[in-house]
Amino acid sequence: MQDIINIFRNIGIWDIVDMAIVAFVFYKLYTLIRETRAEQLIKGILVLLVATPLSEVLQLHVIHWILRNTMTVGLIALLIVFQPEMRRALEYIGRTKFLTKSIADIEQEEIQRLVEEVGEAAASLSRQKIGALIVIEKDTGLNEVVETGTLITGLVSRALLINIFIPNTPLHDGAVVIRKNKIMAAGCFLPLTENTYLNKELGTRHRAGLGITEKSDSLVVIVSEETGAISIAENGKLTRYLDVDTLKKRIDSSFEMKDNQQWKFWKYKWRRKND
Repeated sequence: MQDIINIFRNIGIWDIVDMAIVAFVFYKLYTLIRETRAEQLIKGILVLLVATPLSEVLQLHVIHWILRNTMTVGLIALLIVFQPEMRRALEYIGRTKFLTKSIADIEQEEIQRLVEEVGEAAASLSRQKIGALIVIEKDTGLNEVVETGTLITGLVSRALLINIFIPNTPLHDGAVVIRKNKIMAAGCFLPLTENTYLNKELGTRHRAGLGITEKSDSLVVIVSEETGAISIAENGKLTRYLDVDTLKKRIDSSFEMKDNQQWKFWKYKWRRKND
């Protein structure tokens, strides 16, 4: 026990950085092989790594000899078996700046993709006069809303959004909830607005879109099935008759505003700490 305590006492800041880098690299490697045949091979190798010393402890001499020699030859076999995956990993590193791309860059790319896909989906639905209700989650979690619908957890794409809202399909009558770059669920139920002064022309879809923005900081894109008009609901306020370019700018600016508010908060905290 004392040896373990001494190990923790001797851990410095550079040891933590070292472990963090190794953990990050292993995580990225796992994302590359996940849901490929290489994942199953890795599991098999881990079994062999555990079984080899275990067979020695249990004095299973024949099995231990076979496993030990298998592991020796296995290093060469791995290079042959994993050749396609290794090539894919190296191509991925060269294509996406595996180690140099910052988290901020990745987040910005996800936001731009979200803006483009949601904007183009809304434009297509508007032209066809197909009603839609798309809720984009920000800081306030919407798990209660997600649980009322059908779980999807698929990457945001205009094709998927359009197909969800096609009339007479199982999920078209409800809201889609988007979290970061994923469609979490479809066919979700939203609370209706408590605003009694709302225009009587507005239907349930607009009232539901306003309702969720009164209870959270989410942004809601609404497409009217009667007129094809595109609207945005945010902070309990409705902006109607938007064109596609204005819609994209509004979604983009909403995330920019959120980032600026977070930056101002941490800047304030830092100043208070140093005063």
